[in-house]
Amino acid sequence: MAEAQQQKKTKVVDTFKLKTWYAVQAPDFFERKEFGQLVALEPEMLKNRVISIGLGELTGSFSQANAFTSVRFRISDVQGKTASTRFIGHELAPGYIKTLLRRRRSIIYNVDDATTKDGQKVRIKSVAVTAFRTSEAVRHALRQAVSQSIKLAASELDLSTLAQEMLYGKFAAKVFGKVKNITPLRRLEIRKSEVGETFQ
Repeated sequence: MAEAQQQKKTKVVDTFKLKTWYAVQAPDFFERKEFGQLVALEPEMLKNRVISIGLGELTGSFSQANAFTSVRFRISDVQGKTASTRFIGHELAPGYIKTLLRRRRSIIYNVDDATTKDGQKVRIKSVAVTAFRTSEAVRHALRQAVSQSIKLAASELDLSTLAQEMLYGKFAAKVFGKVKNITPLRRLEIRKSEVGETFQ
């Protein structure tokens, strides 16, 4: 019995020894920064694996926005001991979104499917917070304006640029600037994005 257990233990150890560690690299717009390591028996076992990491960890900057943003990548290729990834979306922490919500304000959630300049489909989820409570007519007008602005702005960018602008707040600022005349706004955030493959 003891001998059988020892043989089983040896097999487990031997299997682990056969595995290889692979460095995981972010896409080009993150300068192919290495942000983790994964172990696998074969390179093919890593392909299509999804990895989520905090934006602060990725950039080394732990500003408020970075601290509440997570980025999702999918492993697209493995060369040697390096696994390359592509951007497939991001999300702001629900706890952060809750801090934006206050009484006597209107909250407008949008979900818009946009197409980038290079033909990538992206689902963009936004939240707009008004400075004061508004009427249904104003909320409807704001929702339409946000939707139109998001689709237009996304169509003028390739996926790489769009991803950067969403992650660092520039895209939300663009949309904010287009719709702020409809009603006084407190904030507008892109709370989540998903590249086409994740929602089709």
